[in-house]
Amino acid sequence: MKYCPRCATPLAARDLGARARLACPAAGCGFVHWDNPLPVVAAIIEYLDGTDGDGRILLARNAAWTMEFYAVITGFLERDESPEEAVAREVKEETNLDTEAVALIGLYPFPRKNELIIAYHVRARGEIALNAELAAYKLVPPAELVPWDGGTGLALRDWMKGRGLPV
Repeated sequence: MKYCPRCATPLAARDLGARARLACPAAGCGFVHWDNPLPVVAAIIEYLDGTDGDGRILLARNAAWTMEFYAVITGFLERDESPEEAVAREVKEETNLDTEAVALIGLYPFPRKNELIIAYHVRARGEIALNAELAAYKLVPPAELVPWDGGTGLALRDWMKGRGLPV
């Protein structure tokens, strides 16, 4: 952000709240760009399909990603929505699955995108049908998961450790 959204004056660095912040120097304006992180929910989906394959973890590949990488389902909170409601909604919107249980894993800063990830383990049932955001999915036995080094990979690592799985 370079200009004040209220009066279009170029923003300037000011020490506010024990940090340097971009603020409007125009007299009487008072705008401060706090640059707070956005809350994002993440779902480690344990897929329950009623077969001996129960308990596999659903990983998906975003349609916009150029590389062959699979990750957990994520999404933003909507106004007047709890994180638990948001994670259930995102799972339904992106995979068509119905959540049965939702348990908090933890909170994870994601500085690269200025987000705070609120990660959950969800147990879900139904027929998998991906929305347009997702290109593919795979179901992985928990013992075969390999957590990645940042973002939701840290939540996956903690979930695996909590189940006594090697990471």
